Amino acid sequence: PDTYEFFVDEDPTHALSRLLDNFNTKMSDELMQKVEASGYSLNQILTIASLIEKETDGTDRENIASVIYNRLNAGMPLGIDASILYAYPDHEGAPTADMLADPSPYNTRLNTGLPPTPIANPGIASINAALYPESTGYYYYALDTATGQHRFFTNADEFNAFVATQNYE
Repeated sequence: PDTYEFFVDEDPTHALSRLLDNFNTKMSDELMQKVEASGYSLNQILTIASLIEKETDGTDRENIASVIYNRLNAGMPLGIDASILYAYPDHEGAPTADMLADPSPYNTRLNTGLPPTPIANPGIASINAALYPESTGYYYYALDTATGQHRFFTNADEFNAFVATQNYE
């Protein structure tokens, strides 16, 4: 959970060692105890944190975490487009209809549960949000194109009505 500089001729084992050393420094005993108490594995927490990392503008991590956990607990698909796009690294923009129909394990509109791996390297703020989410009744969120911030909803009707007013192209 950090930013790194890598050098062209750097030994890959040295680079990986730096990553792991920094990860172990950032993941304090308190955070590791919170992971153990969460009922999720470290890999699952990092996957949740990576979803948060790719979805947030930096101001709403805990609310996005709340939506993820609420949907997981309800057995609902997560519906996170960043996860779908992870399977298409060369694609820019919103997912296409073909992507949304792809049964990839990263398609969180079709599949319930978490994708099989993290989709990004989450920062410590997103890891904290995954471990300390807000307690809300939110099950949906969408980007408000007028403000550039997410709006959160407790039910599908309000969510769908809002999304119908947005131009996501």
